[in-house]
Amino acid sequence: MENEQGAGVSCSHCSAVWQKKGTTNCWSGDPAVAPPRPGNCPAGTHGEVIAEALELMKGEGEDAKMAFVAARVEGLCYQPIPGSDAVNARWTRVEDTIAFAKLMGYQKIGIATCIGLLEECERLVAILKAQGVTPYSVCCKAGSIDKNDLGLAESDKVRPGTFEPACNPIAQAEICNGLETDMNMIVGLCVGHDMLFNKYSKAPVTTLVVKDRVTGHNPAAVLYGQNFYYKRLQKGPMVVE
Repeated sequence: MENEQGAGVSCSHCSAVWQKKGTTNCWSGDPAVAPPRPGNCPAGTHGEVIAEALELMKGEGEDAKMAFVAARVEGLCYQPIPGSDAVNARWTRVEDTIAFAKLMGYQKIGIATCIGLLEECERLVAILKAQGVTPYSVCCKAGSIDKNDLGLAESDKVRPGTFEPACNPIAQAEICNGLETDMNMIVGLCVGHDMLFNKYSKAPVTTLVVKDRVTGHNPAAVLYGQNFYYKRLQKGPMVVE
């Protein structure tokens, strides 16, 4: 697939339409009366890419099965409200993930966990076992490799002057590969480490917990509170030092 030259997208701009009308061009109960398609809509600027992607999600292949099951789980996680056209969500992300794994027929589930979330990981392991699947958990600090071996200076450590093991997401992925897991889950890996785990994992990966040391692993809190606590992120560049 190749993007059309010079065709940018900015779907976030449709948030104003969504807030005003409760729908967008791509999400409407009746396409005939949907809001007009904006000029930067990917349906117009990247129509060929969308059509090619659709073909990958149809048929008998693994990608098609995942697309079908994911769409089915999305429907299952809601329940209708009697006497209304509204719906309520009934499943958490943990339940969504279990449902997806079961419908895909996955049995061996790898868990790449942050060492700071071992307690939460153990609870997850207990849940997965109770649901009839086999979990394998691999900690980010497995092997206890010194950060200095990666070329970091002492001043780059959280606690300079002490031994500090580096995270090893590539090893986490390769261990899961060796165990021939059907699916892998990320539980709180650092930014960048999660990317490396995704890159090296042979099995499909889903993220259950996104690390955020300030918000209790709820990074969306920054977006919800942007008009108050995190307005500073809109006012100027963040200094990284």
